[in-house]
Amino acid sequence: MKNNEAHMERESMEFDVVVVGGGPAGLAAAIRLKQLAGEAEREISVCVLEKGSEIGAHILSGAVMEPRAMNELFPDWKERGAPLNTPVTADEFLFLTETKSFRLPTPPQMNNHGNYIISLGNVCRWLAEQAEAMGVEIYPGFAAAEVLYDAEGQVRGVVTGDMGIGKDGSATEMHMPGMELRAKQTIFAEGARGSLTKTLVARFDLRADAEEQTYGIGIKELWEIPPENHRQGLTLHTVGWPVDSGTYGGSFLYHLENNQVAIGYVIGLDYKNPHMSPFEEFQRYKTHPAIKAHLAGGRRISYGARAINEGGFQSIPKLTFPGGMLVGCGAGFLNVPKIKGSHNAIKSGMTAAEAIFDHLAEGVEWADYRAEELTDYSDRIQKTWMWQELYQVRNIRPAFALGLWGGMAYAAIDTYVLRGRAPWTFHHHSDHESLGLAAHYPKIDYPKPDGTYSFDRLSSVFLSSTNHEENQPAHLTLRDQSIPISYNLAYYDAPEQRYCPAGVYEIIRDDEGENARLQINAQNCVHCKTCDIKDPSQNINWVVPEGGGGPNYPNM
Repeated sequence: MKNNEAHMERESMEFDVVVVGGGPAGLAAAIRLKQLAGEAEREISVCVLEKGSEIGAHILSGAVMEPRAMNELFPDWKERGAPLNTPVTADEFLFLTETKSFRLPTPPQMNNHGNYIISLGNVCRWLAEQAEAMGVEIYPGFAAAEVLYDAEGQVRGVVTGDMGIGKDGSATEMHMPGMELRAKQTIFAEGARGSLTKTLVARFDLRADAEEQTYGIGIKELWEIPPENHRQGLTLHTVGWPVDSGTYGGSFLYHLENNQVAIGYVIGLDYKNPHMSPFEEFQRYKTHPAIKAHLAGGRRISYGARAINEGGFQSIPKLTFPGGMLVGCGAGFLNVPKIKGSHNAIKSGMTAAEAIFDHLAEGVEWADYRAEELTDYSDRIQKTWMWQELYQVRNIRPAFALGLWGGMAYAAIDTYVLRGRAPWTFHHHSDHESLGLAAHYPKIDYPKPDGTYSFDRLSSVFLSSTNHEENQPAHLTLRDQSIPISYNLAYYDAPEQRYCPAGVYEIIRDDEGENARLQINAQNCVHCKTCDIKDPSQNINWVVPEGGGGPNYPNM
């Protein structure tokens, strides 16, 4: 254990299993552990930590759910009242030009027959209710800030962040030290680009035999529209305008219940033009005639953004290390051509739980337990349907390095001719390395928001209900304070001003337009993690703020 004075003052709690993250993977793992314990008439203590103010507060997804894993976790989910309320009734797939739209055949991976349009946040809230009823202890508003290691370097749990630390780093009168949550096994279910997961990847070299993870940024709004425009159960996806054919991007538009529409845009973070703003591209997209027709007469009721994994099969890291394992999007289990990851997240959480339960001996105290590496989890994952699913589509996303039409042509060949069994595997490049120099790319003249279909960042962030305690150290940290001006501004025209969808980063100059400096408006951060991924110098390090800070998504 660490042996400093502050550490020794911390209180501690001991569990058989600690789960970091209250998303679908983490909650499924906790539930499955309790199910197995009940079947075996054994006791097992399980704790779930969630940095959001409540379960679901930080959950953002499209989302259409394939219920396969839910059927396995709770065969009676309908009787239990799971909020899978809107079966998909129709799929549409469009290619957009600036003013027109053309119907394309729906790719088979995007055929949503038998699937449900959902709020993933509400599904997670429901999963949390099931978990708590089984005896899982859930602690929302507590951010896991540090991995707890023993003297042999094995993971033994996590430490929650201190509360009441001022901007200057000193303890305020509200100071409360973090707590050690000790575990025999710790499941990391932080989602894409988890702040602790990335430290584990580095410490245990989990990418030694895997490619770098790549990402997209997904920006989403929830709208309430007039009943006459509502087509409950419709899923609509588009490619083409507003991005150019060399940029991986596309939209989703889902008609939920209660006259609501979930609308969003995803852009691959391997885009090249540093002048591009994913937020502005999304705002432009909504002004297209084919899209305005769905939104006419409606109003925005929520906004959010989140990075998503796009690396697929070849970017899955080693999943285990002494004392812990990775599940869900933290491991990169999103199926990009399907635009779905929640079913795989649930399945991976269940599989992790089964491996842990079979391993843990009854009656062994935490202090007497040696934190073993459960490689059996990886073996079990490779025997599941999700592993085969990810393998079959591994080449589709990287094929779009050929551009939109080249990627779509390869995807058709891979799907219909090769059927995912190509004797090759395409490679990825790190997203931050793909950004070109500002001088080599044209600036993009984005139109001003019209206040009806398109909006500015600040009014959007307001709808995310984002809030952070202002008197705390910034959770958006810089490894080198000089780089934003000497490197990012000089060579890339400060792209952090544009790739951030929340207006966190601003270049400020004096009255003469000189003496530029970077201002970080951490209060605005919606925890999307894009800056941690796309920064060309990898100088921005996203760490957790005080627990409970960030967005508070109601129905996203």
